Amino acid sequence: MTLEGKRLLITGVMTKKSIAYAVAELAQQQGAEVVLTSFGRARRMTERTAGALPSPPDVLELDVNNPEDFDALVSELDSRWDALDGVLHAIAFAPEDALGGRFLETPVESAVQAFTTSAYSLKALAAPLAPLLEKGEGSVVGLDFDASVAWPVYDWMGVAKAGLEAVARYLARDLGPRGVRVNLVSAGPIETTAAGGIPGFETLAGEWAGRSPLGWDSNDPSSVAGTVCYLLSDLSRGVTGEIIHVDGGYHAMGAPLA
Repeated sequence: MTLEGKRLLITGVMTKKSIAYAVAELAQQQGAEVVLTSFGRARRMTERTAGALPSPPDVLELDVNNPEDFDALVSELDSRWDALDGVLHAIAFAPEDALGGRFLETPVESAVQAFTTSAYSLKALAAPLAPLLEKGEGSVVGLDFDASVAWPVYDWMGVAKAGLEAVARYLARDLGPRGVRVNLVSAGPIETTAAGGIPGFETLAGEWAGRSPLGWDSNDPSSVAGTVCYLLSDLSRGVTGEIIHVDGGYHAMGAPLA
């Protein structure tokens, strides 16, 4: 099994529809030990969802905008495992006024919040975990949505994703000499709780398959989870600073398929 004995920290599990849930499920099936994170009122939802996994994992407190949470997280992982083999960053948020076609009206506070939670948080997560990841020659993987183009209504979340891609490259530069890899998976649209908060998501998801040579099922995160698990495994030991598109080929097409 490709993840046998790997110790993984997975963020972003809310429901069984979460991409992060599919990653946690596959990782356990491939032999990994998994710990989840959540915070606040959402933590109870994460704990219920965790109970559906093959081996229900612990859920640790982590609000990426609260620096004190990182100290407690690192201490717990250090005492539990002494090292860390991989972490999945599946964290994104933008205020309502930063989405939905209001790009020109979005106040700076909302744009900053979208960037801080969705992009800077990758660095905020990776930096304190780096000593543990270094021991395990670990892998940092983040979930992305193609930021090379402007999407309808995605607005400042699109800008935040562009920031996430840049953050990943600089982390790959700085953590590579310590043996830690950093990569992103740019996924096609998946029907998740978070996606439900993006205006026009259903229209975008409905049109995706018509431009994807491989087709696309927005209710099936398994192909995304498989690629994340590849990046968390030793099979990707020579890969860093990369963005792998798992979108049915949509990103490579210039127009809808005939």
